[in-house]
Amino acid sequence: MHLETLGHMNVIRELSEKHIEQLHALYQAEWWTRGRSLENTKQCVSGSQICIGITSENDDLIGFVRVLTDFTFKALIFDVIVKQTERGKGLGNKLLSLVKNHERLKSVRHFELYCLPEMLSFYEKHGFSTNVGEIKLIRLTNT
Repeated sequence: MHLETLGHMNVIRELSEKHIEQLHALYQAEWWTRGRSLENTKQCVSGSQICIGITSENDDLIGFVRVLTDFTFKALIFDVIVKQTERGKGLGNKLLSLVKNHERLKSVRHFELYCLPEMLSFYEKHGFSTNVGEIKLIRLTNT
């Protein structure tokens, strides 16, 4: 397992079973991921090409991000999440920097993500823009 130290925290590139269970608990605290089952959490982690976690000095997961990508044209960032008690410490910024500077994503042309309007200024600080021309988000819900 590749481990990078951030003071009293560590960056992990693979999640253990314990970390996946902790991610599932983080998901239950957020409106956009609440209700995901543990099995759903395991599937989305295993189906993502890049997963990055930040753990505390006690090896508890306190931040997470995942990416779906073709490693050339597009990298779609999902689930940028920081444990509520750890917010305001720059972990969201660190997660985005880790994605943008990831060795396997260096040649990707566009990084994209979904966010609520109140999060736009946070993502704009990282170079994201709503200026995507005439592109519209469309969705088909599989029932």
